[in-house]
Amino acid sequence: MSDDLYDEPNGQSPGDGRHEEGVGEHERTFAALPATHGRGFAQSWWGQAWLKALEDTALDLQQLKAGRRLARVGAVGAVSVRPGRITAVVQDPDGTAHRSDVLLQRLSEDEWDRFLGMAVERAGHIAALLDREMPPHLVEDAAAAGVELLPGIGDLEPECDCDAWDHCGHTAALCYQVARLLDQDPFVLFLMRGRAERGLLDELQVRSVAQAEAEETLAEDQEGAQEGVYADEAYAEGDILTPLPDLPPLPPEPGLPPSLDTEAEPAPGLDVAALEFLAAQAAVEAHRMLAEALSPGHEQQPIGDELTPDEDAVRLAATAPASVTARLATAAGRGKDGLALAVRAWRYGGPAALFVLEEEWTPEADALARARAALDAAWDDGERPQLRAARNRWTVVGGDAQLRHGADGRWWPYRKERGRWTPAGPAAHDPATALAVVTGGE
Repeated sequence: MSDDLYDEPNGQSPGDGRHEEGVGEHERTFAALPATHGRGFAQSWWGQAWLKALEDTALDLQQLKAGRRLARVGAVGAVSVRPGRITAVVQDPDGTAHRSDVLLQRLSEDEWDRFLGMAVERAGHIAALLDREMPPHLVEDAAAAGVELLPGIGDLEPECDCDAWDHCGHTAALCYQVARLLDQDPFVLFLMRGRAERGLLDELQVRSVAQAEAEETLAEDQEGAQEGVYADEAYAEGDILTPLPDLPPLPPEPGLPPSLDTEAEPAPGLDVAALEFLAAQAAVEAHRMLAEALSPGHEQQPIGDELTPDEDAVRLAATAPASVTARLATAAGRGKDGLALAVRAWRYGGPAALFVLEEEWTPEADALARARAALDAAWDDGERPQLRAARNRWTVVGGDAQLRHGADGRWWPYRKERGRWTPAGPAAHDPATALAVVTGGE
């Protein structure tokens, strides 16, 4: 690869012996770091991403191990960082010194323009950089704009005077040491990509001021514009000449929420898996509601009852992963087995099935008469099993089957399992059909 893609000419050699940090606008030189024992080279997620690019690229794992040993004992000298290149002298255990370089391609002017434009749109990005932080969403937003800040596989190109054709122990040691520098200051990465800290912050400030002025001008223009008219008033006037556009079609499936799986440590107490699950469920529910709203005659349909918090917990648990289900069981006060029973009922019939599971009620005289008539008509003479009635529940005498009568007139099959009545299937209008689910038609 052409060297001009990496090095920014500044009339100075990275190996000219200077060891003071901050020499030159487009070059920083960091004094040799002391030996490190018993700790990783990168604590930040972006430092770890840097090492991952190295470890995924290197073909010889033994050279990586050698590099880690050299870095740990302090064999890496002062590190020079400039656009497209990092350089250091690395000493072998026998004292032999090698100049080692690692090249990283600079961002183009177009890529920098896109990155800066993206960064000023969110004040949090600039604030994080000023705090020497590189939040995952900054890198993700940059990637969405087509700008890869962190290196990937094959992006760290080694050069060493030991004549190794791949990463040797010397270039690996340099990369491990640079990971420690990146932990302290993410602007080291921006310098490698082509922009020094001061110039980068100055340009961000200029763009921020320009954007603020543009927003202020737009707000003033909007204030001076004619006020709008409420939609109902406009329709009442009857002067609407342009028909409303057709409604957009229903998406074929719910949208996917953004992934929260990043390398950054989540905030204390934040359950990332549970949050991702809730976001996905919200998308599914929104899709269902939109489908209903777009269906013919929807405006004529009665508005359904909202779920109670307890019902909603059971609804969520019906599709939740085990880790989320455990939290829902605790929150609902049901316990693991109680929630599992409620979920089983929910899957057979939603809120109505859950009500039948948990509520025992006495039918009014008219409802009770209709229930008895349905029982009498369900079987031929002599085929009806002997049933013992208790409020809205009819239990097969001497058996482990039960029918529960719902408030809507339907019959729900139950089976006794481990001493507990358990939902056995969906409701049926015919009691014989419901009971056959439990008895197998016997």
